[in-house]
Amino acid sequence: MTMREFHWSPAEKKAARAAYDAALQTALAKVIAEFKAKAMAVTEPDDMWEIEDYLRQQRRKIDGIFDYRYSQLLFVFVQMIHLGYLSEEQLAGLSDEKREAVHFLLTGE
Repeated sequence: MTMREFHWSPAEKKAARAAYDAALQTALAKVIAEFKAKAMAVTEPDDMWEIEDYLRQQRRKIDGIFDYRYSQLLFVFVQMIHLGYLSEEQLAGLSDEKREAVHFLLTGE
């Protein structure tokens, strides 16, 4: 079975959305904290533009990671876990088959 062939029950869709939203909030909170630290350190006009560049890069990074298509979602969860935005435990509402697929993608086991 390929990732595209997984069936998502309504309960799994709800659990997946909760995990996805939690990971997105974690990622955004990290960017906000870094933004605030950078903003507090601004002393020159050029520093402002560096912050703008930083924010643009972070937005591209987040937009590239967070993809809520069910055909991609298990891969997205793996990337979120690798980046520290999510834990395998937060996927508890998914079927054993989906959690095992995520675990396999993470560890090869």
